[in-house]
Amino acid sequence: MKEFLEYIVKNIVKHPDEMKIEETVEGSIVRILIKPAKEDMGVVIGKEGRTINNIRALARAKAIKDNVKVYVDISEDGESEEAESTNS
Repeated sequence: MKEFLEYIVKNIVKHPDEMKIEETVEGSIVRILIKPAKEDMGVVIGKEGRTINNIRALARAKAIKDNVKVYVDISEDGESEEAESTNS
């Protein structure tokens, strides 16, 4: 999951080398934390949150295939915005 989202996000940001993605797996729950460079935060979130919501939708589609539940967060300086993507 981490490699999948890393590929997507690194191709839309201007500073891919400064971006970090952390993955935590707890049983069938996968938590992804995207930490873009400060300059790329707006690009990752997108207008009205459309880009991050589409990233979460792609994560949800992969989660269904992998039979897991995924949470995708975006963070800058310790703040995070969390949304759940499940494989209902």
